[in-house]
Amino acid sequence: MATLVKPRQNPNLEISFQVTAVSYQNTGETLSSLTLKNPGNTELRSSGWTIYFNFSNPRVLDSTTAPVTITHINGDFFKLSPKPGFRTLKTGETFKIDILTRTIKNFTDYPKGFYLVLDNDTTAYPIKFETHTIENVKASELELAKLVYEKNAKTTLLKAGSFSPILPTPYFYERQKGEFVVSPKLNIITPPKFIAEVTGFVKDFNTLAGFTPTINGSLKTNIIVINYIKNLKDEAYQLKVNPDKIQINATTNAGVFYALQSLKLLLPNRVWAGDRSKITIKSFQINDEPRFKHRAFMMDIARNFQSAEQIKKVIEVIALYKLNVLHLHFSDDEGWRLEIPGLPELTEVGGHRGHTVTEFNQIVPSYGSGPYRNNKTGSGYLKRRDFVALLKFAKSRHVKIIPEIETPGHARAAIKSMDSRYQKFIRLNNRQEAERYLLCDLNDQSRYRSIQGFNDNVINVAMPSAYTFLQKVSDELISMYKDAGAELSTIHFGGDEVPVGVWEKSPAVAALIQSGTVKKPEGLWSYYFYKINKMLKQRGLYLSGWEEIGLQKVKGKMVLNPLFSTENFHADVWNNLSGNEDLAYRLANAGYKVVLTNVTNMYLDLSYNKSYFEPGQYWGGYVDVDKPFAFIPYNYYKSPIEDAEGKPLRAGYGDNKVQLTEKGKENIVGIQAPLWSEIIFSENTFEYLLFPKLFGVIERAWAKNPGWATEPGSAKSKQMYDAAYNSFVNAVGQTELNRLDYFLSGFNYRIPTPGIKIENGKVYANSQYPNLAIRYTTDGTEPTLYSPKYSHPLPAGQRLTFRIFNQNGRGGRSIDMGE
Repeated sequence: MATLVKPRQNPNLEISFQVTAVSYQNTGETLSSLTLKNPGNTELRSSGWTIYFNFSNPRVLDSTTAPVTITHINGDFFKLSPKPGFRTLKTGETFKIDILTRTIKNFTDYPKGFYLVLDNDTTAYPIKFETHTIENVKASELELAKLVYEKNAKTTLLKAGSFSPILPTPYFYERQKGEFVVSPKLNIITPPKFIAEVTGFVKDFNTLAGFTPTINGSLKTNIIVINYIKNLKDEAYQLKVNPDKIQINATTNAGVFYALQSLKLLLPNRVWAGDRSKITIKSFQINDEPRFKHRAFMMDIARNFQSAEQIKKVIEVIALYKLNVLHLHFSDDEGWRLEIPGLPELTEVGGHRGHTVTEFNQIVPSYGSGPYRNNKTGSGYLKRRDFVALLKFAKSRHVKIIPEIETPGHARAAIKSMDSRYQKFIRLNNRQEAERYLLCDLNDQSRYRSIQGFNDNVINVAMPSAYTFLQKVSDELISMYKDAGAELSTIHFGGDEVPVGVWEKSPAVAALIQSGTVKKPEGLWSYYFYKINKMLKQRGLYLSGWEEIGLQKVKGKMVLNPLFSTENFHADVWNNLSGNEDLAYRLANAGYKVVLTNVTNMYLDLSYNKSYFEPGQYWGGYVDVDKPFAFIPYNYYKSPIEDAEGKPLRAGYGDNKVQLTEKGKENIVGIQAPLWSEIIFSENTFEYLLFPKLFGVIERAWAKNPGWATEPGSAKSKQMYDAAYNSFVNAVGQTELNRLDYFLSGFNYRIPTPGIKIENGKVYANSQYPNLAIRYTTDGTEPTLYSPKYSHPLPAGQRLTFRIFNQNGRGGRSIDMGE
């Protein structure tokens, strides 16, 4: 690979981006401008250069007269090149180009990753980039703040002790008299069966309390007694905290583990903050069990990479709150993130992004990852030993990791890696080895474009070498789990978003059709999953995938596929948008095992709200902590949710949809919340989108079915829901957010923006979490921890700026009311 170096004559360019009109001439497209500035002492010549960047389908407004052209390369990757007529850009000069794109709703949509490459040279240079928002943002922000105020007004500050002492809410809990005083002589008495869970708890407790409890010591006071009893459910437990002792009853190791997590959660927040003075635990009787066996969080490390350390942090926090599955999305179009012995190209090529023409050594930049191979989110992968260590750690926390090999679509990183491998062995004159793991038909003339903009991201399932590849990767995964001593019951094979047009002009497909194995390209779908299912069953595994594994294409439409309904396929069903509201229920009723992954309630990468400044996607709506909390798994039509535009759904919108049958209920195996990583460029952004949203997920995955979900009267149901939600946000705000400030060195959870309204010449402000402090200034400056605390309505007409602070003094984003 030619090494990218700094240009000999550095143009030192700058680009500014300005949104001009969100809906240009009422077309629904956004008009923006890119202004190229040359502040350096080297001119940008009229030709001989290209600017590369990532964006969403931009095009030049007036392509006939503009002296530059924008060309799509692949995915979200574009290039801007001069045409004849472009003038040399001299020092101090600027050049502006108007462009059209799809609607830009927030700053997440802005272009990224601009860099310059000079022709006939191994040079690349990142370009300084700045953005400007549209002028009317402040008005829309204030309108949103008013809606937030109305929403917040339904909650009130509750006294400590009037809401659940821990989250997720236990099946049954009751406050008892007194408290247990924790002594450094704490002794834990346990049967040998539970020694692993107790040993892990002792290590955690040492971190919190500063001393190590004894295991099976001789002391009979200040003790925790763990009893094995028969006939409790798999993960159920009984926890009784009395002044004289703590008693735990459980049948399984998982039950003991969750009891000990609850015991940690009962420790006062000051202990989590490092205060190790007199430690007490209030007396409680807790009888608890989970509602669903499959309680999952999906972490995407493919689009943008996240380290083993961050994954370990995620495992630990989801285990604390009783989620038991980490769905690890490690492969996609934009990256392959797990070392596979024998296939080094997967990580050497597919695990790195950077400037390239051939993609022989790395794949093209995505999501603004830029020209250099060492970009920390665009490049990176888990070594085998790292993954084995994560599996061991997850096992100790009773978390199962489900690996996902995204196929046959969303597979570009793997395809390009195997293309590179092919070229390498062809150069060595070894055609047999070159073709061993090839994932594409080299003579395929099919034309397609995926929803993410790729034209070469689908594995050709007619190629025998594709199955050789997938068997190799599967067997290496099995080997890793075996080395870790971790359970592997399923491998997730993706299956989503294969675009129209694939395989239609492939000689390999034509040969398969001619042989009579399949009748037409649409039949390849069932052919592929039949073979994958057979391969997994031979290895004692079952198939997991996205909803399409239970569907087939008939006359251009995706309909239920009865072929695999009894094959124990586990389908993560995300699509409950217009036309597919009942898809999860149709699959469950047909016999598929369904993990509810509804985009409108569970997609944590969606923005918290419509603010122009909130990071996140919005194509599936907006998700705050209330959306997963409000989710009703067995009748989500009744969930008080909005549509994808954030507008209230009409009453009875699900009346004409397929309802979940009693048999279908048995096939709803769990709940999952994904956090896709297209916009994740740091741990802080990841954690901002993760919490506090995840608290709603853990509540619905573990806690029993709430009364408001089954109450037939709409008015009473709403009243019950509002009371339950009020208790929930108080538990989050008063207890859990403060814990997250300190747990595992802290989490960068989102602190909400204040709700604001003006009424009768007064300005009112409130907070989503009633206990958090609101501070303000009257001169337009940013409020700090030392600014006045809002306690009553303020006179309108001032330059008021409001900001919410957590209990640790960290502030959220402020709302400036302007002049």
